Amino acid sequence: MEMTQTPQTPIYTAPPGYFRRLGALDWLYAAALLGGALFALQRYGAYMDIYEKAILLLSAPTFAWLGWHWKQVRWLMVVLAVLALSAIAQYDGSLPAADTRFFLKYALSSQSAILWMSTLFFLSTLFYWGGLVTRSDTGGVIGSKLCWAAVVLGFTGMLVRWYESYLVGADVGHIPISNLYEVFILFSLITALFYLYYEEQYETLQLGPFVMLVISAAVGFLLWYTVSREAAEIQPLVPALQSWWMKIHVPANFIGYGTFALAAMVAIAYLLKSRGLLVDRLPALEVLDDVMYKAIAVGFAFFTIATILGALWAAEAWGGYWSWDPKETWALIVWLNYAAWLHMRLMKGLRGQVAAWWALVGLLVTTFAFLGVNMFLSGLHSYGAL
Repeated sequence: MEMTQTPQTPIYTAPPGYFRRLGALDWLYAAALLGGALFALQRYGAYMDIYEKAILLLSAPTFAWLGWHWKQVRWLMVVLAVLALSAIAQYDGSLPAADTRFFLKYALSSQSAILWMSTLFFLSTLFYWGGLVTRSDTGGVIGSKLCWAAVVLGFTGMLVRWYESYLVGADVGHIPISNLYEVFILFSLITALFYLYYEEQYETLQLGPFVMLVISAAVGFLLWYTVSREAAEIQPLVPALQSWWMKIHVPANFIGYGTFALAAMVAIAYLLKSRGLLVDRLPALEVLDDVMYKAIAVGFAFFTIATILGALWAAEAWGGYWSWDPKETWALIVWLNYAAWLHMRLMKGLRGQVAAWWALVGLLVTTFAFLGVNMFLSGLHSYGAL
């Protein structure tokens, strides 16, 4: 007599929780960040107010989460720590060492590192375009590695410049995001980092040629500004910028600017492909559309935060949350533009060439808010004038 087996219903097993998926290296990385933050607090806490201490301590879990989510951040943090601390040790507390020590003069003083960053970004652009034109992944791979090298040296230069500002004078020292020279470096680095993240997530090298164009344009302006205005010289902060608000408002703002610029360059690729150009060399239209949407969504979130922080800062510095200063007015225009773009996409299904053209026009609006206001208009933000 045959026995029939009743099929068993498979038992559903829920995936492990987020923290249970983390391994020993993940926790070691987080512990190292926390240790570094506590060391900095112990050594420099006497020079910080309560808000700056909070920013320092919150940076540890923030960068820990980034490193857990995107593994590349781990080695980036380690390399930056090694290079920046090695450079700082060479100074021996004396700024003139930057002109006498070989390691500093030709590699890792702030100006040298930023010049290397600029050169590497230009070379990265050439290799990305060479790979696209010749249909070779080799050019894109080399371009990607050069872009990573530029990011490393750029952030190293910024960290060393931060230290150099304190060597100029204890009352001069400040985080290097206070003038056009410094924020153009920040813009280039943020745009490059977000691009490299999307490059890895979507496993494509074909967006590099387009995104690197806007980065190279920023670097070109940076070099012109450096030569024509001697902008690399470290200057004391104007009174309006002597606030801890600057440490969070400016980075949040430039995450918005960087991702909006990235979205616009992806929009150019979208428009070319949708018109039958470079069809076999660019990612699918769906991929381009998705990158464009995610970049704008991230940028809008951070730009919103930056605008709110800016209003709070204005209330402290000038006695009012909003004064219709030209910079504030154009920031509102930028915000409304991308709020409308996201509304149309989420509520009305905005896609295709209209969305791409809108994102491209958005870059022109953003550029005027970022740079044009400084060139042609005056107001409470006139300390950022060209």
